[in-house]
Amino acid sequence: MKTINIRWVIAHEPLSLFIRAAASFAKAINSKSTKQKIEIEIMTLSQYSERYNNGVEVTKHDLLDLMNTGKIEMSQMYTTWLAEKYSSDMHVLDMPFLFKDHDHAQDVLEGEVGNELLASLSEKSNVLGLAFTYSGGFRMIPANKAIRTLEDFKNTSIRSNKNPFAMETFRSVGAIPVARELEEINEGVADGLFVGGESAWPRVYPLEQNKFSTVMNDTQHSLFLTSMIIQKDFWNSLDPELQTLMRESAVYAAREERAESIKDGEEAKIKAKSEGIEIVSLSKEDMKKFEEATQSVYEKFHNYFTPGLISRIKN
Repeated sequence: MKTINIRWVIAHEPLSLFIRAAASFAKAINSKSTKQKIEIEIMTLSQYSERYNNGVEVTKHDLLDLMNTGKIEMSQMYTTWLAEKYSSDMHVLDMPFLFKDHDHAQDVLEGEVGNELLASLSEKSNVLGLAFTYSGGFRMIPANKAIRTLEDFKNTSIRSNKNPFAMETFRSVGAIPVARELEEINEGVADGLFVGGESAWPRVYPLEQNKFSTVMNDTQHSLFLTSMIIQKDFWNSLDPELQTLMRESAVYAAREERAESIKDGEEAKIKAKSEGIEIVSLSKEDMKKFEEATQSVYEKFHNYFTPGLISRIKN
C-alpha cells in the first residue's frame, strides 16, 4: 500500500483548537482511503523548525510562504489573512451581521458561495481551500468595561483585527479600534492601550483572557472563521478519487470542528458565570441599532466585492 505523507503545521493560538481539527481530518481521511495510507504529521511551528528547517525559526507569518513553495502540504489559517494575501472577496466573511445564526453560516460556507470563495484562493496562489472552520465562532469582546447600550461604545478603545472591515465596524458605533494581534489582547488591556479586545468565546480560557478582563461583552457582531488549506501542487499530484475523499474528509472535519467550537463557547460562558465574571448582552433594541449603524460599512465597501456577493450570502 502506497503511503502519502502530509506535513500539517499549526500556526495559531490556542494550539489545542487547531490540533483538534487536524486530528479530526486525519482520522476521517484514513477511515475512507483504502488504496493509500495517509500519514499526517501534525506539527507546531517550533517542531517544524526543528524537523525540517535546520532549527531556523519560522513564525505564523511565514506559513503561507512555506505552503506556496511546497515546504508543507496542509494547514489551517484565518480567513482574514487568506483574504489579505490571496482573495479580496473572502473579506466578505468579516462583514458585520452578515450571518443570522450558525445554520445560516453552514448553508453559506458549505454551499455554492463558500465553494467559490475557497476556489478563489488558488487563482493567485499555490494554495487551495478545502473547508471552513470556526476556531472561534461569533465574536465577542472581553473587556474591563460593560457595553450595555450602543452609547457605551462611544470613545471606547477596542482591540480590532487590522482589516478595514473590522475597524470600520467599531467606528460605525463611535468606538476607537486599535489594530493588534488577537494574542496581544491581554498585554494591551494590562498596558491600557485599550479597554477590551475583539475575541471569541472558545478562545477566552485557552488564551487566559478571563484573567485580564472583568466583563465579557457578548456582542456577536461578526463571525471568526478559519479555513483548512492544502498546497496546490501537492493536491494536483493526487488521483481524482483521493481528491474527492480529501474534500469529503475536510468537510466532515470542519463540520465537527464548528460543532465543537460552539460547544466550547457555551461551556466557556457557563464557566465565566460560575466564576463571577459579568456577561453582558445588548438588548434586542440596541442590537438592532448596532446592526443598522454598521450599514455604513456596507455602503463604504459597496464596490469592493464581486457584485451580488453580499446579497447572495444574506439571502
